[in-house]
Amino acid sequence: MPVNAQDVALGAVLGGGLVAMLCGNKRQHSRQQQQQITNDCPATQWPTENRTWTSGKPINYPTYDMSKPKESFMAVREFLKHDLCTDCREGYELPPTEVKWIEDMLSYNLEGGKMNRGLMVVESGVAIFKAKKIPITNEVLCRFAIVGWCIEYLQAFFLITDDIMDDSVTRRGQPCWYRQKHVGMIAINDGITMEMCLYKILKRHFAGETYYLQLLDLFMETTFQTEMGQLLDTLCANLDLTDFTTTRWELIVKYKTAFYSFYCSVAAGMIMSGITNVKEYNLAREILIIMGVYFQAQDDFLDCYGTPEEIGKIGTDIQDKKCGWLFVHAFGHRCSLEEKKVFWDHYGKCKVQTPQEQRIKDIYTAVGMKEFYAKYEQDSYDRIMALKDDSSEVPWEVFETFLKKVYRRKK
Repeated sequence: MPVNAQDVALGAVLGGGLVAMLCGNKRQHSRQQQQQITNDCPATQWPTENRTWTSGKPINYPTYDMSKPKESFMAVREFLKHDLCTDCREGYELPPTEVKWIEDMLSYNLEGGKMNRGLMVVESGVAIFKAKKIPITNEVLCRFAIVGWCIEYLQAFFLITDDIMDDSVTRRGQPCWYRQKHVGMIAINDGITMEMCLYKILKRHFAGETYYLQLLDLFMETTFQTEMGQLLDTLCANLDLTDFTTTRWELIVKYKTAFYSFYCSVAAGMIMSGITNVKEYNLAREILIIMGVYFQAQDDFLDCYGTPEEIGKIGTDIQDKKCGWLFVHAFGHRCSLEEKKVFWDHYGKCKVQTPQEQRIKDIYTAVGMKEFYAKYEQDSYDRIMALKDDSSEVPWEVFETFLKKVYRRKK
């Protein structure tokens, strides 16, 4: 039978077993049936006749030009922002001031990034569709981009709240959102709003698809995984430096970064192309987790050695007492007792761009962390390439494209 709205709600509550059962239905819903599914949610049907998202009006997607991937992707961003602001005004009775706030908040926090996570949904989806000989229309491209922007919305939510917890100063070359004088702690509500927007977007554009529940499950699971990684990270403030081990670092970055920054993008493209073989998802996860852990080691390295102009922010890992890649390897395996004393005295206790912070950076260099990182980078690349021949339904170019974006990056 078709997946209806009650199934979606129940599946979200009951979890894995029902999710697997419902997601097995491959019968496609038509665009007309999408409106019926929306109407099957009586608890959230408001009596607003002109409301754009429940009016049954056709969706006019922008033109997606694959020869201009970033420009086309950003056009979808503006399309979604306009759609959301219209719904806030028509469906939620927000006055102009609040609608303007939503618009400004979305613009400030969604613009200026590299958009790698979102663009990879488009690139992986196109590659898989081509391999499976599925026609690629403008609507298909826009819907890939929409799911990509859902990941970017999730990323923005994480960054807004993470910056508050870390007392960060800059993000993407500008002051953090909460550092704006007119924002402050309102940013907490904005972060939650940002997260909820992605679910409004998914419902708006995919409620009529048999894979809608799979997308919901992927985003909910990815969010929970990332929050567990954030917990592992933030609780480091309550731990001693001796508790900062390579094992703990790997757990933090696997859950805080790798799932949402790497696996989610490719898994979304796989879902939309109809891949149901668990072995394919397991292999993709293995490859992309290795890539994601390596990516975070890069981030930790650049936090220390990258300039604000290169990385778009002022590195705060030493000030924030982060369980970072440089620290766990240097303090745990390379430092002398005298050098360790410097860490005990200053790590997590000094401010950015102070002599104390620089002294710790100098120790990293003295114990050979630059050279060790170069070896780690090559080893990670070799591990990923060793899995090349195991891929079946997902073309290797999907993973290769992701790898090219991160291998030996400088920002």
